[in-house]
Amino acid sequence: MKIFISHQQADQVLASTIARRLATTHQIDTYLDVIDAQLAKAGEHIGDYLRREMGKCTQLIAVVSTNTKYSSWVPWEIGIATEKDFPLATYVGDQTTPPEFLQKWPVLKSVEDVDKYAVASNASTRASKSERGLLTEDSASRRSSTQEFFRTLRASLRQ
Repeated sequence: MKIFISHQQADQVLASTIARRLATTHQIDTYLDVIDAQLAKAGEHIGDYLRREMGKCTQLIAVVSTNTKYSSWVPWEIGIATEKDFPLATYVGDQTTPPEFLQKWPVLKSVEDVDKYAVASNASTRASKSERGLLTEDSASRRSSTQEFFRTLRASLRQ
């Protein structure tokens, strides 16, 4: 499991805090562009580069705040993750209400919610591996795993 953390540049401190929490507390690998030196070299091919990096991930957390309205990349990354049927969650960085299209996914509001996200992610990953006998995951299996992740996380968050 590897989680892509989508955020607007102004929210990089919060995104880094989430990545650090997932790594240190839950041993979950993340992709965060602020620590990716290759991104500066991507130039006009940044979209292709980010798509490849997202291909190495299995989930996405979108950090949303008042700054997000200035980002064209956050909605694009959410679109790619949706296309890949990634388990998604939104982390609300301030008292912002997520846009309507993001309200269909679980909303994280605190570090404790990130912990609940990690627990649900680990449980979903274990169940998925057990279900498919560690074979390559097909789209039906991924969909089932994603739905189970959403059910587990929403119950934990009481949403």
